[in-house]
Amino acid sequence: MVRTANFSPDIFEFLAELKDNNTKQWFLDNKERYKSDVQEPLLRFISQFADPLHSISPHFVADPRPSGGSMFRIYRDVRFSKDKSPYKTHAAAQFRHSAGKDAHAPGFYLHLEPGQVFVGAGSWHPAPDALAAIRTAIAEKPSRWKKVVEDPQFVKHHRLGGESLKRPPRGFDPDHPLIDDLKRKDFICVEEFTQAAACKAGFIDRVEASCRAAGPFVRFLTEAVGQEF
Repeated sequence: MVRTANFSPDIFEFLAELKDNNTKQWFLDNKERYKSDVQEPLLRFISQFADPLHSISPHFVADPRPSGGSMFRIYRDVRFSKDKSPYKTHAAAQFRHSAGKDAHAPGFYLHLEPGQVFVGAGSWHPAPDALAAIRTAIAEKPSRWKKVVEDPQFVKHHRLGGESLKRPPRGFDPDHPLIDDLKRKDFICVEEFTQAAACKAGFIDRVEASCRAAGPFVRFLTEAVGQEF
């Protein structure tokens, strides 16, 4: 079967316009465009990505439901934010573990935004217990961790990112050879793409290749928090 592109430049045009017109009225006036240019293409991508994702790990889920599935809501949570803009200006999906409760669980991630397209993997802002478990796994299995993050296929696709502590975390040897990794607050990796790449028919294959290269990294984190990969 010949695949067609899931995304067109329309998705980025809509999101750019939303950034300049981030009001409830503008969004309501353009809601059909949102559905046709953003929501439907991303849900179609999620549906098509289910089988490739399953081949990477049967425990991670691509759920194409428009609400409660892999696609993040366009609506911002402004309760504790000084920025009261009601809508996100990007589209995104997280393919999380079947046992994952929220966006902080280990998983794979797709981000589509004007000027910023990337595939991510790992655990962003893990809960304290999960964070401690990951750090403990790195401290106790340094050779395995280094093998994962120094693997040529991983390095070819991904760079490690996220926030880190300024000082060593409590309970860990400050002279540990992997102290820089133990100081991480996020355990994520990222591969960047262009908007043009996202609009090509082969983009889903490139996302699969990116997630597959990050598979051992996600496996390490998933097993560290006591889940199956």
